[in-house]
Amino acid sequence: MNIALIAHDEKKELMIQFCIAYCGILSRNNLCATGTTGKIVSESTGLEITGFLAGSQGGDQQIAARIACNEIDMLLFFRDPLNPKPNEPNDMNLLRLCDMHNIPVATNIATAEVLIHGLERGDLDWRNIIK
Repeated sequence: MNIALIAHDEKKELMIQFCIAYCGILSRNNLCATGTTGKIVSESTGLEITGFLAGSQGGDQQIAARIACNEIDMLLFFRDPLNPKPNEPNDMNLLRLCDMHNIPVATNIATAEVLIHGLERGDLDWRNIIK
């Protein structure tokens, strides 16, 4: 599975902790992330992550393009709904693309845990059939 990771500034530490907790599952998949998120998660966990540009420089748009081309199977997007900054990834565009292309998406840790456990059980294997 190809899993994309994005985290707003206020949620980057939460993304690190999540990836540490589920490193075993994540390591068996292909990971990509926006620049800063990918760098700090990789440094903290040792996970191999394909890094794109920082979100403020278009990294979220690079991930959006891959979603549109059916190259992403899951998006973990930890966002800060209370304090969004203008230079952070565009929530609505990414969520709309995930809806259009039936990409499972988590915008908080509770949903991310449900998806990661489903991934481990094989509940998301239907994504491979679509391809």
